[in-house]
Amino acid sequence: MKMIKMNTKSLILGLLFAGGLGLANGQTTQQADPQKTVQNTGNATIDGLKKQVEANPKDANALAKLATAYQEASDWTNAIDTWKKISVLLPDWAPSYYSQAYAYQSAKDDVNAKLAYEKYIATVKPEEVEQNKKNLAYAYFYLAFSEQKNNPDKAKEHIAKSLQYDPTNEDAVKLNKALNS
Repeated sequence: MKMIKMNTKSLILGLLFAGGLGLANGQTTQQADPQKTVQNTGNATIDGLKKQVEANPKDANALAKLATAYQEASDWTNAIDTWKKISVLLPDWAPSYYSQAYAYQSAKDDVNAKLAYEKYIATVKPEEVEQNKKNLAYAYFYLAFSEQKNNPDKAKEHIAKSLQYDPTNEDAVKLNKALNS
């Protein structure tokens, strides 16, 4: 069996964030603790969203916007922490796990990226599969890629699922060929 090598950046290029930020809001109101202060990051968008989240820590919409802003700033630690908060608020919302996986992958934490992609796959509801095909294909591709050396049989299962969801992904086709040669 040939081992396929790929640039991590090419893996990330396959990432598509499904859906918008139209989340269910937890509408509980809490007073902000006057003792707490929001640390100024020098990024006005992040600072504004941090204040909004501080005023209502259960505002999943604001949290998702904050997590996305952290990702855009390549602040992977804060992005991961924020996506985790969303997962606690909305444990059945699959995109939060996909986004965690992306952030872990970008932070080069492959162990946690793999776990988050597995959680994403497990969380996608049957009625959501169609709208999540590209992301499911990528998640399975990532799992196949990460398993190719230590568990080639599992990698073959994952790459078959990836190609089932997106048969046009050239990287998945190449990995499939390498795994089955």
